[in-house]
Amino acid sequence: MKASLDDLYMFVVLVESGSFTHAAQKLNMPKSKLSRHLVQLEKQLSSQLLIRTTRNQELTQSGQLLYQASKPHIEALTKVEEEIGSFINEPKGQLDILLPLEFFNKIISELITDFAKQYPKINLTCSHYSGETPKINQSHDLTFVLHETPLPASNYIGKTLLSFPQSLFASPDYDTSKLRYPEELINESCILSAAHEQWLFRDKNNLQVIPINGRIVFSSPEMRLEAIQRGLGIAKLPDYTCQNNVRLNRVSLSKSPVAQQLSVLYQSRSMPLKTRVFLDFFQNNIGRLT
Repeated sequence: MKASLDDLYMFVVLVESGSFTHAAQKLNMPKSKLSRHLVQLEKQLSSQLLIRTTRNQELTQSGQLLYQASKPHIEALTKVEEEIGSFINEPKGQLDILLPLEFFNKIISELITDFAKQYPKINLTCSHYSGETPKINQSHDLTFVLHETPLPASNYIGKTLLSFPQSLFASPDYDTSKLRYPEELINESCILSAAHEQWLFRDKNNLQVIPINGRIVFSSPEMRLEAIQRGLGIAKLPDYTCQNNVRLNRVSLSKSPVAQQLSVLYQSRSMPLKTRVFLDFFQNNIGRLT
């Protein structure tokens, strides 16, 4: 084959980064050098691979074919290289983590700070998602997900770490005295985390699904909490967000809301050392969340 592995690796990074600027930063090289590698690769293959404009870049048909053929092999070689290096090197490199919005922000921040001090050669990027299920992205080494139902099938490995009880809450000024059954919530003013949301209730082994017509939708748990306190209606929240809050009443029904699960998703059981040490550290310190 005419093309070198280095050129193919840089090409894959360039495609996935979306721009020469981001790719050069990830590869830690000048954009001019990256551009020369692309030109060299195109000359070797006698075909244009990328159409570059001032605002974006677009793969040609040849570029698309090369990317699809090269990507799995580059990923496999990269994983092997990381796994071999993990036997002799200390944990280092870029680690990208995706977390739920407003999830124990202070405690998670302290935990990650402690980890960063313990492993100074690991660079950390922590991003957040809102809503029920994040968009799975290969750029994240670990994705932490809060969910009530089983996660959708994917090629990722999922591991449940912790369970958080949930309850319905309202302000003392909001009359909930006549509520007895979950289905009666249909006629109430409810505050949702997403449009067309369904609330799940459990009674022993039975599960009841209630479609809720919410008046207000806030993806932020903190905003839902504030809306409850101001008397706008009933919301479902994890118990830990409302502990010792005298401005709230817990709404008791015949069935309880299902618990919220915290799971972590990752791409392979043969994870790089940097990823494995973070996951081990998180699991060893997960008690801070309770």
